[in-house]
Amino acid sequence: MATKNTQPDGMTVLALRGLRLARAIRKRLRATGVYCQPAISIEHQHTANRYVLRGAESGGAVAETGSYCGFVREDGAPLPWLQPLDRIGLNGLHAFVVAPVLVRLQVFRYRQTYDLLITQHCLQSTQMRARPRLESSVMFHGRQGTLALELWGRDIAFRGTVAPIFYDRSGEQLAIPAPFMQAIQQTVAGACCVGCRHSHVLVPPQETNRKEAGQKDGETEAQAS
Repeated sequence: MATKNTQPDGMTVLALRGLRLARAIRKRLRATGVYCQPAISIEHQHTANRYVLRGAESGGAVAETGSYCGFVREDGAPLPWLQPLDRIGLNGLHAFVVAPVLVRLQVFRYRQTYDLLITQHCLQSTQMRARPRLESSVMFHGRQGTLALELWGRDIAFRGTVAPIFYDRSGEQLAIPAPFMQAIQQTVAGACCVGCRHSHVLVPPQETNRKEAGQKDGETEAQAS
């Protein structure tokens, strides 16, 4: 009798754990002091009696290489950080975020070659237990994209405004999801930020409050007209 294979497939592992970097690359990142943590955890808020997802914006760069991970809403809008981190070390943890749904953007760079992974994460309730399970899916995966700019050096003025171009195996350009373009550009900037000490994607809570208030005012004016 054949047994059912319960091992997760490659895309499932990719969605859950993030970019799968070769051992030599991970060793090189450790040697250069670049620490990127793509892990997402399920947390329980006792006062609100609800479950949320928790992630950490992290990473940075040296001139040769960089790795960065950031988070946005499911529509690409910025998320406020829960807690910024002021640390002595460089190229590490920058801020924590909690939300019911997270879209994770992860970039690995070696010189002018980039890998980009965009994944969505949400909580899925189950009938067997009260604690929900983590549901993760891949939204975009680009490998060996190119960006002919030295954003860590002479072309720093373009940092945060450009993104790599990715192709499939047949040579056709891959379409990057438009709602996430700004967040992609910011994550790429993080992977080129030598000695990074700050968040590139998450924003202060008061900044998101101002944007949401501005959107409501605009909607009110449009309805009045």
